Amino acid sequence: MKGTALMSFPPLQEGILLKRYKRFLADIELPTGEIVTAHCANTGPMTGVLSLGGRVRLRYVASSTRKLAWTWEQAEIHGANGTNCWVGINTALPNRLIELAIKAGLLEQSFGSISQIRKEVPYGMNLRSRIDLLLSPSLDADDSREIYVEVKNTTWAIGSLALFPDTITERGQKHLRELVGVLPGSRGVLIPCLSRSDVHGFAPGDSADPIYGELFRKAVKAGVEVLPCCFGFHEDQITWEGMRPFQTNQ
Repeated sequence: MKGTALMSFPPLQEGILLKRYKRFLADIELPTGEIVTAHCANTGPMTGVLSLGGRVRLRYVASSTRKLAWTWEQAEIHGANGTNCWVGINTALPNRLIELAIKAGLLEQSFGSISQIRKEVPYGMNLRSRIDLLLSPSLDADDSREIYVEVKNTTWAIGSLALFPDTITERGQKHLRELVGVLPGSRGVLIPCLSRSDVHGFAPGDSADPIYGELFRKAVKAGVEVLPCCFGFHEDQITWEGMRPFQTNQ
């Protein structure tokens, strides 16, 4: 059901983004005027999401094992529907969100009943890659094949069309080839994790990485399934916002 809370947490702290640098760091001004340095768990260009002077949300975790107590979690953008929208920028979250969605039965129509979920299982050429999620169907499933699931955090959009990738990604290209490689003995599934609730569809980001776009189309033609899953990001929770259709060209 749309709007179902999949993850809840203590309210995030709001601030203003002053600077992002060295890929992993961001300086953010809190409402008190204090400037803190936060970990940026997103090494990509964050096209259309990185806005200096824009509002962001942070998570604070004090720990002797962490170099930085603050983590940048969300960024506010002007959404496709004309209103402001919060985007999840922490690339550590999508795999967890998809796992929670599967366990909640929200993807049962696509996957059937699942008996086991394994993470980071070696696969691909010489077992040099690790699949995000490997699903084992229940014994009574109509399709008994294992399901290899690759999850891609998707934050870039043009209008209401979500796009991945937003830069050249040789790693992403390799993952598409390896998903094709598990066919037909297993199912290969690409899940664009749409980390913003204002988008209504998904396509490969041809203008950012035309090679990825070509591989995407070849993968779909070969039988790789594409299941764009949309989520809403809030101050104290992340919600399931349903599936979105996809198109094969930007």
